[in-house]
Amino acid sequence: MTGIALIFVSAGIAVSTLVSLFDERVDFISLLLATIIVGLLGLLLFTSTKLGETDQATIFTAVGTTWILVSLLGTLPYLFAGTFSRTGIGIPEVFVDSLFESVSGFTASGSTVFGLHNPIEMQSAGMLLYRQLTQWMGGMGIVVLVVSVLPSLGANGLGLIDAEAPGAGVERLAPRVVETAKKFWYIYVSLTILLSLAFFTFGMGAFDAISHALTTASTGGFSTKDASIGHWNSGAIELVVMIGFLISASNYTLHARSMEKKRFEYASDPEFKSFIGLTAVGILCVTLLLTEDGFSFGSAIRNASFNVVTLATSGGYGNALGTGEAGDFAAWSGSAQLCLLFFIIFGGCTGSTSGGVKIMRLRIGFAHAYRILRSIRRPRALIQARMGNRTIPDSLVERIAGFVVVYGVLVIIGTLILTVLGTDLLTAFSGTFSALSNMGPALGEAGPTSSFVDGFSAPGRLLLLFFMLIGRLEIFPMLLMFVIPYRSSVQNIRRKNP
Repeated sequence: MTGIALIFVSAGIAVSTLVSLFDERVDFISLLLATIIVGLLGLLLFTSTKLGETDQATIFTAVGTTWILVSLLGTLPYLFAGTFSRTGIGIPEVFVDSLFESVSGFTASGSTVFGLHNPIEMQSAGMLLYRQLTQWMGGMGIVVLVVSVLPSLGANGLGLIDAEAPGAGVERLAPRVVETAKKFWYIYVSLTILLSLAFFTFGMGAFDAISHALTTASTGGFSTKDASIGHWNSGAIELVVMIGFLISASNYTLHARSMEKKRFEYASDPEFKSFIGLTAVGILCVTLLLTEDGFSFGSAIRNASFNVVTLATSGGYGNALGTGEAGDFAAWSGSAQLCLLFFIIFGGCTGSTSGGVKIMRLRIGFAHAYRILRSIRRPRALIQARMGNRTIPDSLVERIAGFVVVYGVLVIIGTLILTVLGTDLLTAFSGTFSALSNMGPALGEAGPTSSFVDGFSAPGRLLLLFFMLIGRLEIFPMLLMFVIPYRSSVQNIRRKNP
């Protein structure tokens, strides 16, 4: 599985290599060398291994290992081209920056170490396309892509998909798991094409339109411009972005079911209705707060809508440099930023390309709290937590409670470490949430116009990229991936010391 994933990544680098031919061959050799190395390693892994019996621990180890290797080898184009080399920093920090950008790309986080010291627009077309493709491949999921072309995985394929995008579980849409994976990718590719056409229609050039479609469909947020979407200062382009983000942050199973049945299934889905409702309320609240701060109603509603949707879907784009101070939410009042923090934490729906704790967990948490209140009034009654017409199993409630506890502990640990490393409290706190939620921008020195080089030290960025991986695969899969290596180590020790 890891071998096939690396082959796909090498194919993405190869496409970027071809694009560099039309950009005066800038970074051509670097991209070509990375294509060969990643591709050969992928072929070696694929041909030298075979599928065996797999249990849950093996599945989690396979998924986690794949993501780690893909992220590590994803640094090669940046390292070979010297993308992050600059005066005053050594090789270790160059590697950290390359790894940070690679992990942020494949996890579709959108945080970046490009900035005033190293502008995005100074990079070659080939390198920029590679950067966009990392988010597109990671958005739907590298493992989902592997499952769609590796039928021999059989029933274990659904477990692999579920391990990559856990939560309430992945629903099988077809008798064969491969068909389920293909349906997801069919929707994903179709959305990307439609977004490319829409961006091109409303004023982007062909290269920028394709590039931004890749990172809009993946709710990633990487841009080919330093000013991000603000470069175009276009309400129409911002509207396309918001529609694309909302579609991508909704459950792909819901999209597939609606297409199959040819009817609007969204109105009957409790999570989708909560997601849209909370986003609408957030836009209204932030609009009112911005008007109270002196912004015109038109400017307030435009920037509130764009930034709330961007954060609610873990999109990561910014429009600040196109619309002025009203678009830079890091400069908004504390009350408006507090509203945004809610969306930074919870993100979109389960089974989507969005990050965050997920609206499903929020709903189940409220359902469980309501059940507790009812049981206090009626202590002898057997009361089940419910969401809509469905009863929520106690095992799921317990798993979510455990997730929230571990998530909270990680936020505290991350904030403390980043603060000790010299980051101010607001930036450290929101940056930790942003990394765990694969959000991209945060508050303070990590706002939509900032580089993570400015707000965090190299060790701090190393911690954040680890949190991005945890956020992409979620906490328990990342912990469970170490079960197999631990078992192997224990068995080897026992053999040596009978």
